Amino acid sequence: MAGEIRSRAEILDEMIRHARREPEVECCGLLAGCDGVITKSFPTVNALASATVYEIAPQELFQLFRRLREEGLEHLGHYHSHLHSDNFPSERDIAQAYYPDQAYFIISPQAEAPRPVRAFLIRNGDVQELKIEVTV
Repeated sequence: MAGEIRSRAEILDEMIRHARREPEVECCGLLAGCDGVITKSFPTVNALASATVYEIAPQELFQLFRRLREEGLEHLGHYHSHLHSDNFPSERDIAQAYYPDQAYFIISPQAEAPRPVRAFLIRNGDVQELKIEVTV
């Protein structure tokens, strides 16, 4: 994942739709695929039901990781929305980036957002924006 992440276009659209369906709560979910290409999204419930922070409940996360193994998919990332702020990792996002080899996508549900989907690699407090390569 040297500076870029690959995703199917429909996955990017699914994340935006998820964020817009939940205008009062940060949405969140997992991303998976094969050969380094995100081909599937797994929307989850924000266990904190908050407009400013998110958490995937441990039980739901456990079930999703089991499902990924059963379907032969790679865990490639997470996503969540920022409802009223820039879609750049917050201090909390950086502090809770427990998967240093996965991409963190942050979605802006606002129609006027210049880049509604952005992706980042977060390692040891360092944030690197990833180029999103759209595949078919």
